[in-house]
Amino acid sequence: MTTTELGRALRRWRDRVAPETAGLPAGGQRRAAGLRREELALLAGISVDYVTRLEQGRAVNPSGQIVEALARALRLTGDERTYLFRLAGLVPPGPDTVPAYITPSVQRLLDRLVDTPVGVSDAAMTLLMANPMYAALMGDPSGWRGFERNGVWRNFLGAPTRVRHTPDERRAFEIGMVAELRATASRYPADRQLRRLIAELRAGSERFAELWDAGVVGRLEASRKTIEHPQVGPLTLDCDLLRVEGNDLHILVYSAEPGTEAAEKLELLSVLGTQSLVG
Repeated sequence: MTTTELGRALRRWRDRVAPETAGLPAGGQRRAAGLRREELALLAGISVDYVTRLEQGRAVNPSGQIVEALARALRLTGDERTYLFRLAGLVPPGPDTVPAYITPSVQRLLDRLVDTPVGVSDAAMTLLMANPMYAALMGDPSGWRGFERNGVWRNFLGAPTRVRHTPDERRAFEIGMVAELRATASRYPADRQLRRLIAELRAGSERFAELWDAGVVGRLEASRKTIEHPQVGPLTLDCDLLRVEGNDLHILVYSAEPGTEAAEKLELLSVLGTQSLVG
């Protein structure tokens, strides 16, 4: 397997993905119906230069995280994803690793929720993809790297999020996250990335270490959340956690009761996107 074969495969797969199916505008002059390199880079969260070097055979040894991101952006089937890993000189993730594969059927479901904030995470609560409405509501995650994409890490060690909790809500949320992560660790004890995440959380957060050592068990439950948005103000929304058991994925969906002020603010966000109102 050579990087030239890898580059040809990426180009073929890129050419077959229509931009509108990936939630991108299809306007402008196009030499082909598929994704441009800059569009693939945007969807995968990597630089255009790196996509170019991969396709031209000038970049070698992409990481498993990059290969996984490319597979999601290109909407590869399970067999195609496995082939991409092998072209990159990597062993496809096995059953001992937390799954990070979004199946085409789940992707089609997400495509139908364009007006609803939706984020998809793996079982360790690492964000795999977020639609534009999620980015508009919660903040653009495209610049997050490494553990910054993990919801547990962000809540215990990262910058404050837009979600506002009462003290009781905060305690319940923290217990739910730690319990969910403990359950995931029991299913994937050999996942080295997961072990590194837990070690960093225990070392950096006394609260996490306290809950982890207390042995809390259970799972994260759906709830109503109040989001303090910098442009439209506070929104109290239903937050439903849908579990894709076969692939061990979490789909987080935010919605508002029709006719409410929160629904009107969500509609405004669909127009504003991630742009700022300050100008």
